[in-house]
Amino acid sequence: MPYDLAKEFAKEMANMIVESAEKDKMFTVALSGGSTPELLYTLLGENFADTVPWQYVQIFWGDERCVPPDNDDSNFGMTMRKLLSKVEIPTQNIHRIRGENDPAKEAIRYSEEVSLFTRKRDGMPLFDLILLGLGEDGHTASIFPGHPELINSDNIYEVALHPVTKQKRISLTGRVINNADSVTFLVAGKKKEEIVEKLFRKDPAASNYPASYIVPVHGRLSWFIDKEAGGLL
Repeated sequence: MPYDLAKEFAKEMANMIVESAEKDKMFTVALSGGSTPELLYTLLGENFADTVPWQYVQIFWGDERCVPPDNDDSNFGMTMRKLLSKVEIPTQNIHRIRGENDPAKEAIRYSEEVSLFTRKRDGMPLFDLILLGLGEDGHTASIFPGHPELINSDNIYEVALHPVTKQKRISLTGRVINNADSVTFLVAGKKKEEIVEKLFRKDPAASNYPASYIVPVHGRLSWFIDKEAGGLL
């Protein structure tokens, strides 16, 4: 069940933040949108508001729809309602993508902001944790099939286009995702079971899925999958 998946990862993420704070280190995380992350943020806000040192967390987003923050499609807006308004985190620790701005200019501006507040490895931003979802077409963040340039880009963030809705989005690129210390996929639901199977069985068809190119160079890759999404494994 998505709830159980989110509950398990909420405990793990809370522990990661506590361990970082005990070393007096800021914890940098790039968040995802979607229904399972929404459950995760709700649980973090309800159960870990007082036990996690949120002042040690720098919040970023792996991708964002190009809409204002009060739009129902806004990943920032959702996270603010479910988590950030429930915990004591300094405003300056919340780094939102300004989806209402010109997308190309905002991708550049946000890339610069991320560079200012993250560690570096091999000249690229180094996140402690990046949360990712998995689309039914194999996309992750807002890197959609048919756009290998977003996997291999030298830029930190790029403008992406949803293939169906044509909505513009701003997304982290593959090289930065693969530079993280920890990358975690949260995947729930029966609609994902075929694509999960292809990814884990290394089916040749999986080469068309952007998610198959997420392989951290130095860090850890984790998959939190519920029974329905993992039904064919």
